[in-house]
Amino acid sequence: MQNKRVKKTENFSFSEADDRLRDALFNHGFGDLPHPKRRLFTEFYFMLMEEQKFHNSTRLRTLREVALKHFVDSLMVLKLTSLEFPLLDVGTGPGFPGIPLKIMLEKEQIFLAEGVQKRVEFLKRVREKLHLQNLDIIGRQVNEDFHYPVQAVITRAFSNINNTLEQIKYCLKLGGKVYLMKGPNVDQEIRESKEVYGEHYRLLNDIPYELPNSPHERRLVIYEKIKNFELKEDL
Repeated sequence: MQNKRVKKTENFSFSEADDRLRDALFNHGFGDLPHPKRRLFTEFYFMLMEEQKFHNSTRLRTLREVALKHFVDSLMVLKLTSLEFPLLDVGTGPGFPGIPLKIMLEKEQIFLAEGVQKRVEFLKRVREKLHLQNLDIIGRQVNEDFHYPVQAVITRAFSNINNTLEQIKYCLKLGGKVYLMKGPNVDQEIRESKEVYGEHYRLLNDIPYELPNSPHERRLVIYEKIKNFELKEDL
């Protein structure tokens, strides 16, 4: 049954998939997407489906699902706040939200961090196929040993907020921003983050929203780093 569903999406020609993606984006709030950029999203969709034949790159199998729950979901942050750069996408997986953001913000510096090697290789192929510039792919997990300085961090934060704030404690610059794309039920995580990290991070904004014309609820939780952490002494 699963292979049959994948085969159905593969039967789209590029022009048909492009038309369907245009309709899906229009129906969910992104009808003004320039045609050249939409074609990049169509290319990305076909790459995701091709990768799915060999690796579990995404649980979403239809163009409509990918358009809404990957592309629109990733791009919503642009409607809700102004991002800062260089921007590090932590745990990007097959490229979310980093690849959609890079398509839209071609001149900005974005880093994709991913620890699973097969996904790293996929991201490199996407970068080459879509001719994406100022996109660095970091093939490792981000943790407290990661010190590469960035002005901002973003993640579709399936991980606990405290875990993310701990992972980026040394790479995020003072005054840098953290954009956490979360589900609706994060109040307890926000309270816990204040208890544990209130000295180092300040909650700037907590924005509830829905993916346009859908029942899917989200929260964009934004922090600012207000105090550096003391570096660990080598033993």
